[in-house]
Parts: sequence; C-alpha cells; structure tokens
Amino acid sequence: MKKSTLTCAIGAALFGAIAFAVSTQAAPKNKVKPEPAKPAPSFSWITVVNNGDQIPGYPGRFYNSYNPPSVNSSALVAFRARSTGRQQGPVSGIFTRDMAAPGGPISTVADRDTEVPYPNNTCYPVPGPSGGGEEEPPVDCDNPGTEWSLATFNEFPSFPRMALTADAVATRGNHPPVWTYPVETEDPAAFDEGEDEEETTRAGTTGAYVKLDARQTSTPLVTGASVLGAVPQFSDIFAVPGVDPAAKFDVFPGAPAITDTGVISFKGNYTDGTGKTGVFYRQVVAEDAGGAAAIEMVANSDTQLPNPGACAPGTTFGSTAPPSAADNQMVFVGFDNEDDPTCGGIYTAPLQPGSSLTTLVGLEDEVPGQGNETFTRLGEGLSYDGRFVGFWGAWGEETKTVRLYCPQEGNRSRRDFCNHVGDFAPVDGEIRGDVNSICDDDTDGTDLCYQEKEVPINQGIFVYDTTGNGKLRLVALAGADAAYDDFVYWNYSGKPPGVGEGEDDAEPPRWRSSAFQAVDQRAGGTFRSAFLARNGDLDSNNVYINTVDGIYLGELLGASGSDITTLVQTGMDGTILDPDAVAGDAPLPITSLALERDAFRGGWLAITASMGDEDAGWAGIYLTRMPAPPGK
Repeated sequence: MKKSTLTCAIGAALFGAIAFAVSTQAAPKNKVKPEPAKPAPSFSWITVVNNGDQIPGYPGRFYNSYNPPSVNSSALVAFRARSTGRQQGPVSGIFTRDMAAPGGPISTVADRDTEVPYPNNTCYPVPGPSGGGEEEPPVDCDNPGTEWSLATFNEFPSFPRMALTADAVATRGNHPPVWTYPVETEDPAAFDEGEDEEETTRAGTTGAYVKLDARQTSTPLVTGASVLGAVPQFSDIFAVPGVDPAAKFDVFPGAPAITDTGVISFKGNYTDGTGKTGVFYRQVVAEDAGGAAAIEMVANSDTQLPNPGACAPGTTFGSTAPPSAADNQMVFVGFDNEDDPTCGGIYTAPLQPGSSLTTLVGLEDEVPGQGNETFTRLGEGLSYDGRFVGFWGAWGEETKTVRLYCPQEGNRSRRDFCNHVGDFAPVDGEIRGDVNSICDDDTDGTDLCYQEKEVPINQGIFVYDTTGNGKLRLVALAGADAAYDDFVYWNYSGKPPGVGEGEDDAEPPRWRSSAFQAVDQRAGGTFRSAFLARNGDLDSNNVYINTVDGIYLGELLGASGSDITTLVQTGMDGTILDPDAVAGDAPLPITSLALERDAFRGGWLAITASMGDEDAGWAGIYLTRMPAPPGK
C-alpha cells in the first residue's frame, strides 16, 4: 500500500459541523471488532441553544445551524450559529450563554450588524450587505438619522475559542475594508480638475477579535490582530514581526486561541518575497486596537525545526498549524512539508519575546504500545489545558482509499467549484473548478463529482503530559481489530477564485481532514479525553454505510490503558440530549454529532448534535457535567 498523504488539518468548519462527508475502503471481511463501550445512562444533558431559540435582536428569526462550541471551567459557552436564509440573508454571529445558571439570556459577541472595532473609519450604507452601495459616503457616518454606518462584519469564518478559566472569547471576522487612508502619488492625472491632490485607499478585510469579559455586555469587542500591518499608522502593532519594510498578514487561517491573561495566539500567512507562514501572539487589552502591544513571533517559515529527525539539519518549517494556548504557553504542530511530512512534531514555547521551542512529540518518536512503530502523522487540532495536550496521531505505511463526494448543500460557489459547475475558468474547454475532482462516476447511479484521498489505517487518540517525565498515553485505537474504524472526518472548505468575501480562509477550496478531541484535567493529576469516532461498513465504492458516529470518554487507568465510556451515538433517541427533539410524540433519532478542542473544561463538556428523519429535523448545542464513572 502507498504512503498516506493525509494532512489532518483544521479547516473552516461548516455551520453545524455535524454532518461530515466521510468515505473509506472496506475493512477485511474476516475482521472481528471488539464491542464498543455501552452508553452511560447517568449523564444528564442540558440545552444551551436549539432551533426553538430566537436570535437576540432579531424577533422571529430562529437558530437552525451551529458550529461545535467552546466552554470555560465555569460553564460559559461560546458558539457560532446562524438562522435560515431569507431575502435579506441569514443572521449569523458569535454568541455566549452562561450555563452556570441555566435559563439565562443568550448574549451576542458579534453578528453581521456589529460594527468592526477600531481600527475602523470607513462608512457604508445600511441596511443591506456590508460593503455595498455608493462610493462616496458622508463624512459623519455616526450622525443619527443618516443611512450610513461604520463597516460591519459579514462573516465569522471559524468557531470561537475561550480562555480556560477567564470569560474571554476570541473569534475571526471578515468584513469590507475598514480603514481609509491617504497614499502619496506623483501623477497629477490621477485627480480631476479642482480636486485636492490626495489619493486614498482602503484596507483591512479580516482580523482576529477578542471580548475579554463575555459575561459583561459593556465589555467592548477589540481587535487582536489585523491585516493592517502595512498601514503606517498601525505597522507598530499589526505588522508581521521581523519583516522590513513593514508587511501585512494576508490571512489568519483557523481559529485563534485566547488565554486567561488576554494573550491571543494565532496562525498567520504572509508574503515576504515568497509565501510564508508562522504562529504568533499578542497581548490584548480592552482599549482601541486592543492596546499598543505589538504582535510577537514564536516560529515561522525561517525557523529551524528543533528535531530535524530524518530531515537534513537546518530544515525549516514548511507549515504550521493554528496553535492552542494556556498558562502563558503555546502549543502547535509544524512540519517540513504539510502534505507529506518527513520531520516535525508538536512544540511548545512560552508566550514571551525571544522564547525557544521545546519538542513534545516528534515524528521520530515511538507510538506507545505499538512496538518500534514511530508516528507518520500528527493531527493539527491540539487540545491544551496548560498541562495535558490531546491530539490525533497515525503510524505505519498502510492506508485505505477515501472517496469524498462533492457537497450538494451549503455555500453555492464552493459546491459548484467542487462539482465543476459555473464559470471558474476563463477559456471554454478548461476544467471549470477543482482540478482534483473526478466527474465521470456513474458506478452508483449518480453523476456526482468526487475526490479520492489516502487515510492511514492505524490511528490513535493520545494525551501528552507536559509535567514530570512527559508521559505519552494512548487513549483509543482505530484500525484493524480495533474498537473504532476511523477518527478522521472531512470537510470541503475554502474560497473559490473570483468569489468575494465568504466564510472561509483566503485559500482555494480543498478537502480538509480533522480529528476531533478535547482533554480535561481531573483532580489528582489525571485526565479525561473526549473524542469523536466512527464505526460502519463500507461498500464497493469506498463509501460508509450503516455508520455509527459517537462521542466517547477515555479516562486514565493506572500505569497503562484507559477506560472508555460511550456518551452519545447517532441512532440514539434525540430526547437523550434534548426533550424538544420530537416529531409529534415520537423522538427523533440523533443523526450527527461534533465537538471541538476547547469543548471540555472543568468537567463541563459541550457538543453539537442534530436529530431528524425524512419529515422533521432539529439541532442544538448541549452541555453536561461529567460525574465520576461507576466504581471510580
């Protein structure tokens, strides 16, 4: 079998992120799988939000789709959600709800009508989509009675993240250009007769934003990072560190993390002769522009890997992943090559200038309990609580083929790009869309486009203890003769060429793979790990049938091994999670589940779920407080 080219990258999640298109090759027919753990009836779930809740500030508009939420140790839940579309478009935004006292109101961190925080001096007409309309707004767009306002958000491309114990929330936001400023010109022809010889330009279409106390409505939303680094007025704080002359970031892929002390950590892509990437941080305060602190660099494309392993000494990072952060420490994944890594690993560094990298887990390290096998892949979505790091990993050369059918729902331009529909190429006869899509499939009676990937057979969910001897523990296995078939889920995301601002990173659409897990420290220095896993049969087209997806809880047991409990699975009655998940008197079955890396804090676990049948559907976000497992 050929070597896997899977990259377990965190892509921009679909709203709801609860229906993943996954296809894998069938397991051997003589495979005997251990029985999965049985559901634990003692868990009591409470509803954070569901389709019966109206969106704050929009009477008559109800939620209907959700991203996986984040939660802090005092049960404040942050989530991204939206309504159905209408003529005026869907309502979408970032919201919180305090679940320490259930029944409290849902609060808005930011939505599509929220003005982008400073820097923002650019006026646009309202109502209507942000950024549309006339070219010459009035000077005073704050004047009551006018039909103009400062630039507002038009989308939030990733799920929000929370601090571990503080009530801080960080999110990415897209918007029309927010800053209008003069530029020098020596061409008099650039101006009409009678005009002042001053040309202006606009900049700033994306950034990372922070609310440092999301329990207080009076706390302002502030800018944590912005693509205004080349604007002279803001180059001291928002420019890419170490680049001369001052350069801006192009985009901030993934979801930024926030610490209890208000330090935002993020991945940034930029251009310095060539395209480069890195992981960065900035101290944020509740002032204009998030304060005066500059962005600091932890590692970038010029940084040498501290563990070159099978690579040549001096090899630098070819890729980095969106980091996690807690207790003034950052953790992130980096490789020499994102698509087919030879060296790299999981690294940590203090959030302070001049800090050095420490390798936690490298591709050259042995996999616990697997003999002399070493890691071949490490997942980019790290869950981190200041001590324990949860992650996905794979080993061995065996792979299985994955067939991924192009989406038929969601963002129209993105699904058209995957399915070769629409004008995405300038010349007739060229492929109009994703060149990796195969569109001649009729083996199953459809003409849907698809792509094929390779996925490692041997996979695991792991937890690394950063204290003491740095113990690395295997929590759960997927693969041949294992309890689960797969931990890897797929999402088609990105921005097609020629399409305006959207939900995703400014990168072309592609299939991105993710494994979903979250770790939480228990009293006494042990941990629990929640993870998403799949079991099922596969047909001759490498498509899952009879699938069961579930969220499971792994708990440390003594010197080796872990005890796994089933929390919830597809096919169960939806009323296990939500008493409103019914059609008439009949419970709706659970059809999909999701969780993210900041979903398990202080014993609180927050998940997203959808329920439905052919005639009815329901969805929401649900929270439970973990009791001690039986006998513990």
